[in-house]
Formats: sequence, C-alpha cells, structure tokens
Amino acid sequence: MYAGIEAGGTKWVCAVGTGPDDLTAETTFPTTTPQETLGRMADFLREHEARLDAVGIASFGPVDLDASSPTYGSITSTPKSGWNGADVVGAARDAVDMPIGFDTDVNGAALGEGRWGAAKGLDTFVYVTVGTGIGGGGVVRGELLHGLLHPEMGHLLVRHAEGDDFAGVCPYHGDCLEGMAAGPALKQRWGRPAEELEDDLEAALELQASYLGQLATALTLTLSPQLIILGGGVMKLPGLVERVRDETVALLGGYIDVPAVTKETDSYIVIPGLGDRAGVLGAIALAERAA
Repeated sequence: MYAGIEAGGTKWVCAVGTGPDDLTAETTFPTTTPQETLGRMADFLREHEARLDAVGIASFGPVDLDASSPTYGSITSTPKSGWNGADVVGAARDAVDMPIGFDTDVNGAALGEGRWGAAKGLDTFVYVTVGTGIGGGGVVRGELLHGLLHPEMGHLLVRHAEGDDFAGVCPYHGDCLEGMAAGPALKQRWGRPAEELEDDLEAALELQASYLGQLATALTLTLSPQLIILGGGVMKLPGLVERVRDETVALLGGYIDVPAVTKETDSYIVIPGLGDRAGVLGAIALAERAA
C-alpha cells in the first residue's frame, strides 16, 4: 500500500492506494506556506503510516533530483513565493521511516499515464500540463527523463503568433511558452480566467493552439514520442486539443511523414486517460518504484 502526494503550486492532493481502482483517503488542501503545507502532508503520512510500504511525491518545481546533492528533495528556483529551498522529501522523512520516491509533478503524471492511462503499453511519450504553469514530463524507453536537471518544457522560447504583441508573464523569460500560454497569461491577456472567456473564446483558442502547437512540434522533432498527452485546466477549453493537433501538422509541414502524426493525429495528441487524477496516481507509481 502506498501514499501518493501530488504537490502542486496551487493545491496538494494526498491519497492512499495501489492504483486507480483502490484510491482512498483522498485529501486536498491549498498550497500556502511551506511550514503549513508540509505540516499537513506530514500529518497525513503519520495518520496512515501503519498501512504504508512507501511514499511517492510528485512535486512542482524546479526540484533537486540528484540523490547525492545536499539539497536533494528540495524545491529550487521556483517563482512560487516563499518556496525556494523548501525541503519536501526531508519533511516526509521526518514524518515516516520508509522508502520515498520523488520527482516532478509532470514526470509523475507521465509515469501514471504509462502505468494505467493513455500511454499504457508505450515506452516513449510525453505528458504536458497547461494550467497555472506549463510543465512537461517525459518517459523514454520506459525510464523517466532526467539529465542535468529534469525537463522544463514550459520555458521553451516560442515565436509570437501573428499580430500578438503580448509581453508574457513569466518572471524569468517574459514571453516563453509558459509566459504566453499558461493560465495566468490567459487571465492577464483577456482580463478573466480561461473558464470565463466566452466572447473571446475563439481568439483565445487560436492563440493557444499557435503556442501549444509549437511545443508539440518541438517535442515531435526532438524526442520523437509515440504519444503526446496534454492535460491541465487550460486544456479543458472546448476545441483546444483539436486545434493543437491541426496546428502541429501544419507546423511540421510534411517533414515528418508518418501516418500516426499526419493522418491519425487524434490518437497522437490526446488528453489524459486518468483525467485530473494523473498527478496523484503518478505519485502512487513513484512510490511503487521506490518500494
């Protein structure tokens, strides 16, 4: 039995189980200060410690994934105020004595989608979330994609869509992908959140597809994934995933002449099979690997 902790920049989701069919004790609380939030996580772990074999934490970041580093398990250069240096794994270790799997929230979600969701049976794929921020996790030949750090797909530089002079909202890069197409960018650009666009929906969809199509094109050309999964709250905009598919095919310009991409795009760029549970189930999958 495992504990899964989806540590998001807006909220944390904690649950106990072994997979989608037995997820129990689900608890959600907002991301406030590190002391308060990590304290609530620790309380949850202590409450269920007796029946746990391992813990998995899928965290917003950037995070330190180098097990030999003195700051392993900590959040690093995050724009989330107050969270720089927060020791997430250390707080879990102080609460319970058992194996702890730790990775980014999007790498965790990718692992969950491969274990139980849209990427089941595949060994090379990408999971992207488009919400408060934009992040991407990758699985290559069955292994989570790590290297110098971990993927930061949301901060790729993008070309401005025609006529778009929006400066972007990323505190580091301004008009990177996240700065142009994440939830806060939509809110600042249109004056209201994505779910309230209504009259501006058509224009918003066109811009979102332009930027997310650039991402999907870059991923296709660099990682050659068998599947691209697009999740997060912004992807719930009606018609957005269909437009991203069309934009990706257009941007590839016939260079990648593979039926899976050019003719069967609706099964190449997809929404999560696990829905909103991809993150917490990914954390369960991290625990399973750590046990």
